[in-house]
Amino acid sequence: MQQRTKTPRRSIGPCGYVAGTFLRFFFNNMVYPSTFESKIGFDKIRRAVVDKCSGTLSAEEAESMTFSDDYDTVMRHLSQTDEMLRIINSSLDLPLRDVGDTASSLAQLKAEGNYLSARQLYALMLTMMQAAEVRAFFNRPDAGDGDEAESFPALAEVASRLEAFPDLIGVISRVVNKFGEVKDTASDRLYELRRQLRAASGSLSKTMRRVLDRAVAEGLIDRDTAPSMRDGRMVIPVEAGKKRSLAGIVHDASATGKTVYIEPLEVVEAGNRIRELEMDAQREEIEILKSVAARLRPHTGAIGASCRVLARLDFIRAKALFAREVDGRMPILERERTLELYHAVHPQLLLSLRTQGKEVVPLSLTLDNNHRILIISGPNAGGKSVTLKTVGIVQYMMQCGMLPTVYENSHMGIFRNIYVDIGDEQSIENDLSTYSSHLRNMKYFLQHTSRQTLILADEMGSGTEPQIGGALAQAILDKLARTRCLGIITTHYQNLKTFAGETEGFINGAMLYDRQHLQPAFQLEVGNPGSSFAVEIARKIGLDGDVIAKAQEIVGSDYVNLDKYLLDIARDRRYWNNKRQNIKDKESRLDELLSKYEDKADDLKSQRNSILHEARREAKEILSTANARIEKAIREIREAQAAKDATRSIRADFDAYRSSVTDAESEATEDNVPEPLKELRHKSRQRRENPVTQKRPAVDTRREIAAGDYVKMKDGNVAGQVIRVDGKKAEVAFGALRMMVEIKKLRPSSAPEVTAKTQMLGVSSATSDSSRSRQLNFKTEIDVRGMRGDEAVQAVMYFLDDAVQFNATRLRILHGTGQGILKTLIRQQLQANPNVGSFRDEDVRFGGAGITVVDLV
Repeated sequence: MQQRTKTPRRSIGPCGYVAGTFLRFFFNNMVYPSTFESKIGFDKIRRAVVDKCSGTLSAEEAESMTFSDDYDTVMRHLSQTDEMLRIINSSLDLPLRDVGDTASSLAQLKAEGNYLSARQLYALMLTMMQAAEVRAFFNRPDAGDGDEAESFPALAEVASRLEAFPDLIGVISRVVNKFGEVKDTASDRLYELRRQLRAASGSLSKTMRRVLDRAVAEGLIDRDTAPSMRDGRMVIPVEAGKKRSLAGIVHDASATGKTVYIEPLEVVEAGNRIRELEMDAQREEIEILKSVAARLRPHTGAIGASCRVLARLDFIRAKALFAREVDGRMPILERERTLELYHAVHPQLLLSLRTQGKEVVPLSLTLDNNHRILIISGPNAGGKSVTLKTVGIVQYMMQCGMLPTVYENSHMGIFRNIYVDIGDEQSIENDLSTYSSHLRNMKYFLQHTSRQTLILADEMGSGTEPQIGGALAQAILDKLARTRCLGIITTHYQNLKTFAGETEGFINGAMLYDRQHLQPAFQLEVGNPGSSFAVEIARKIGLDGDVIAKAQEIVGSDYVNLDKYLLDIARDRRYWNNKRQNIKDKESRLDELLSKYEDKADDLKSQRNSILHEARREAKEILSTANARIEKAIREIREAQAAKDATRSIRADFDAYRSSVTDAESEATEDNVPEPLKELRHKSRQRRENPVTQKRPAVDTRREIAAGDYVKMKDGNVAGQVIRVDGKKAEVAFGALRMMVEIKKLRPSSAPEVTAKTQMLGVSSATSDSSRSRQLNFKTEIDVRGMRGDEAVQAVMYFLDDAVQFNATRLRILHGTGQGILKTLIRQQLQANPNVGSFRDEDVRFGGAGITVVDLV
């Protein structure tokens, strides 16, 4: 929210003050006495809010702020203030600047023939523009959370009463500039008059310059003499003795008479012309301003209503600014009377202690149907009266629409009346003593108290003989309790402490006292009565010990010991409360630890299942990869004319192993991992942790392949020797088999070791002839329709190997449509094969989805 500058505000004056006071008195028959606000300290709070208002109208709103017992009204006012506080604390820029005083201008406009000055019109235009901007702010859609009106409904309802006056703003802006002056272009006549005026002024200046030069030459004036203005005429200051040497009209003289101011005859006519033009221009300006006033006059009511809405928003902003200063918050508002305060502080005490670098001790208490009246006892200057004022002011602030200085979890209800008896109202004029003033207040309480009343009474029954005063106070409390009102009473009387402990609806409370440091703690503890600590305070002050001992002797040991018993009870209660709190804290920590460990156990269980699932997935992936490699090995063995029985046996063993792993995967649980998976995971982990590196001759992979080098196919493990290189291809001899291969498909290799096994598996001439025969009969299309899944996949793998070997680039696989199972299995193998660049469905004209077209790398 943008910063606003404080502008001088017109004084409210005695009439406004009296009106505000009358309104408060009229509404404040719900509070007693008439000095209620000053007794609880709200008068200073009101003055602080008034000072934060930027205009007279909003200040009058603050002066007339009243106590309300209507739930909807209080909720509406609190919501408005809370929403304004949210805007202030956010990055939003509410275009609510200083709300000027437009009431006098509008009143002036109402009379026919009256008009406003250009400066007044400009101020009125700014107010109307501000009304339009504020209205647009609450109607503007927000990119994140919808409409602003949805975010601030209470303020949006207030802003909805604002009117935009684009036509009137346009009328004023065409006439008045930002400096509060009538524009030259306001009318054609004014434009011409001001043009002539500028020309005449220029001519006058030139003539005056010539006169000055001549007077300097004649020695009548000094060279640095400059002309000045007297009564709108341009004059030259001349010494009195030389005035007859300069022909002209004397308009003025200095206080000493030594200097006279002469208008030279050469510029008199020009000066007259300028005066005539100025008067004509002024008359034209007045006509223009009157025409604008005539346009505004029918709308003065609507403009005034919008100005009052702006003043209302400015007053709400003043309340929000004060709430931010004292940390006022939105409580939980209840329709019924209730009082459940948490961290309540007196705002004036808070501000006072803040300037001293101190912190206020917060207050927490609850009054409900079971404990309706709280009897607070404790030492003098221990905070009893401050407690009453704190409760009174936060409740009064809330029902006046101000955010009280409590925590958000506080529950506050609506009271119809708040009565206080705080302080001394003795009066010589009215023949009232301290006791009489208290009794007069008690009489009013008894006559007007109801169930919806909150009573705050300080030292009830004091000011007279203690025994009868205590008895009267007890009788008054007994009658007040029958109305089922809520209240807080402070006392030193022992009979009231006893009465509160024995009577339904009452509860004792004590202001704590630090006996170690002999100073009050300013903390309220509800549940037990407090001690007055009269003896301790007397010792702290330094009263003679003999006097204290004599006083104890007079009252007797029972009375003295009673205070000690109360202290012991309070001490024991605090001890057990602390014990109970420690147990609760430990139980809370145990619950947190238990919840934490349960969450960890769930996480471990989830991780374990995830690890098992990942292990199965990895095993399946490894087996899938191993399948391709083993099939390839089988093919190579078969091509090397190995025994067919041995090949069939190897494949049968592998299928049995794969089947066992698949079955184990379907039956495995988190507590039953199949042995093949365990073995596979163990071997995989060993390979990762202890990689085995074999010492092989280093091969330079960076140099180009040349004749005589040993190479391998990039997707194979059989080493061959390059016979010759022809461009991008090379002739390679794999044993007795020679073939042309693209160089990019070869990788350098070391020379193969010649062993009996390799000699046994060497490629014979028969194998070479067979390979040439297959190359001649190779077709780029294979039909696997009617085959089982594993048979089709195996056939496609052999088909791909031959295609790569014979340098085919595009293949067609006929698998049919059916249920798509065969197509899916084949494409899974194609996706895993590094020699496959891409694959797709055949054109619909040539088979469509029943045929897969494969492009090789």
